Amino acid sequence: MELTILYRGPLASCDYDCPYCPFAKRRDSREQLRADRAALERFTAWVAAQTGDRVSVLFTPWGEGLVRSWYRRAIVELAGLEQVRRVAIQTNLSGRTRWLAEAPAAARERIALWCTYHPGQTPYERFLARCEELKGLGVRHSVGIVGLDDHLGEAHRLRAALADEVYLWVNAAEGHTYTDEEADRWTAIDPLFPYSRHPHRSAGLPCRTGESVISVDGEGTVRRCHFVRAELGNLYDGSYRRALGPRTCPLAVCDCHIGYVHLETLPLYDVFAGGVLERIPAALPLSPVAATGTRGD
Repeated sequence: MELTILYRGPLASCDYDCPYCPFAKRRDSREQLRADRAALERFTAWVAAQTGDRVSVLFTPWGEGLVRSWYRRAIVELAGLEQVRRVAIQTNLSGRTRWLAEAPAAARERIALWCTYHPGQTPYERFLARCEELKGLGVRHSVGIVGLDDHLGEAHRLRAALADEVYLWVNAAEGHTYTDEEADRWTAIDPLFPYSRHPHRSAGLPCRTGESVISVDGEGTVRRCHFVRAELGNLYDGSYRRALGPRTCPLAVCDCHIGYVHLETLPLYDVFAGGVLERIPAALPLSPVAATGTRGD
């Protein structure tokens, strides 16, 4: 079986406090951190036991994972497993990156980072240096920024500094409506921005989540994705397997990339072929696309 897993454990603490961030804001206690570590180690052990399957993993923590040793260790361990096609994580890239050199070259080819630059939270030079380190280590990575007016200059600066083969994506700011002129400015930086500009109608449309893509929390509860709360079973007792199958989306719209990228009505599995988890397009540079999402009104 081919399975893509979006894993989100209880970790919610972050070393940044971006005002536009929709994620949880919490300072995890030692007990909460121990629980997160135990949950991640249990998950890693489960993946290691799946010798008959092919597994890809994207860590999408509410907080910042790579400042925690157990996430760094889990990524290296998972990348060394033959059954793991890809292991990726969303990160603000605030932590050191040299730990990736600990992974053997063959394993490092399976690791990918989805890196977000947050102006005002980290010095530009430090973030760019980390990107250069990733390039030097041969680690696949995409780089992105939230499409706020205050970020436009930094986005242009970053695009000019990054290598052409590094995709710079732009996320539409949550709750923000873009005029066509504003959208054009962001599309000039990220030709795929039109996919992010509007939520996508999804009600009744076929989606890979719940069939070949699942969401797993720290308790092992399996859902089709992070945004549909109905449970499919549990990862660790295997009960989720009998619930897997083709499904249509029960929600009116899908407005997050890690959700709508799996909609079968969008061409994004072709656009990101080989790089769906880490948000890396199959071909660069990109040409602008027509806006395909609508707000359902």
